[in-house]
Amino acid sequence: MAKKAFGGYTINFKGCKDTVEKVFGASPIGPSEMTKKIWAYVKRNKLSKK
Repeated sequence: MAKKAFGGYTINFKGCKDTVEKVFGASPIGPSEMTKKIWAYVKRNKLSKK
């Protein structure tokens, strides 16, 4: 059996056509801001399952 994902969440980016620049923007950002933007993207596009 496959091991359950840490925290119970699985994220699937299959079929996403957005570029990294569209998700994060064109200017450099720090790791904490990157994490906030990726989670906002995941929630907005309903890519996670519990």
